[in-house]
Amino acid sequence: MKINNRITTIFRIKHPIIQAGMVWVSGWKLASAVSNNGGLGLIGSGSMKPELLEEHILKCKNATDRSFGVNIPLMRKDAEDLVNVCISNNIKVVFTSAGNPKTFIQKLKDNNIIVVHVVPSVKFALKAELAGCDAVVAEGVEAGGHNGIDETTTLCLIPQVVDAVKIPVIAAGGIADGRGILAALSLGAEGVQIGTRFAATIESSAHTNYKKRVVEAQDNDTILAYKKIGLVRMLKNDFADRSYKAEQSGWNEDQLKELLGKKRERLGIFEGDEIEGELEAGQSSGLIKNILSVDELFKELISGFDIAMEKITKY
Repeated sequence: MKINNRITTIFRIKHPIIQAGMVWVSGWKLASAVSNNGGLGLIGSGSMKPELLEEHILKCKNATDRSFGVNIPLMRKDAEDLVNVCISNNIKVVFTSAGNPKTFIQKLKDNNIIVVHVVPSVKFALKAELAGCDAVVAEGVEAGGHNGIDETTTLCLIPQVVDAVKIPVIAAGGIADGRGILAALSLGAEGVQIGTRFAATIESSAHTNYKKRVVEAQDNDTILAYKKIGLVRMLKNDFADRSYKAEQSGWNEDQLKELLGKKRERLGIFEGDEIEGELEAGQSSGLIKNILSVDELFKELISGFDIAMEKITKY
């Protein structure tokens, strides 16, 4: 894999591979390991208070001298506090999601921070570009966690976003190996953001039970639920089954919010409750057969990309 494009240039990375900033998964150990291997590691601040985010940033700086960033879900009530932590600690890359990218972009740009926003559609990609974002992550419905209401697949979404915007596009959703990276770049993306595959690594802060469930998952072992209050893709378990049936039987938004609660993600991903926890994971789980170190995973991703490219060029 020898790729030199706007994404590798903007982030000063060797490989156009970004590790998603996932809640309860993406701490400093994972982010620094990804950056040390030539990708862009992201600290997932969605499960952190400002003081904990600062702790992870400082530890990440001690563990790597390469580029890394922070993902901030804008729906959080303390999002501005998280932004301020990034600014005060001289973070140079911030990925935003779940909200309006215009909210803090001027503040971030005034501090020379590269801003990337996660979008589920052409409409929101155009809005992010107009707001001044340096790039967008176009995420298909195959992705784990929260998804766009239109349920557009990565294969259909990426080329449409690429055609619509002038800024670089990073593909996300369903990418877990070198073949997926090659496919995304073939569609016009200049980089990929990978979540679930990195969640099932040694350096991930997710519980062993969660990682085990990802590795055991087959092609049909995830489910989309909570369409009335914001799509969530997760591994099937008792909680996911009850959630799906509740929605199908006509539960209203308040009832669904009460069922979901506020700590389901922590319970499933971080504490490892395989029955009552929300085990957020993407459809790419079916491709994941082992728990690797980040170093081993990068070697696998790069060799897989090169093998897939070689096969194509033979035709």
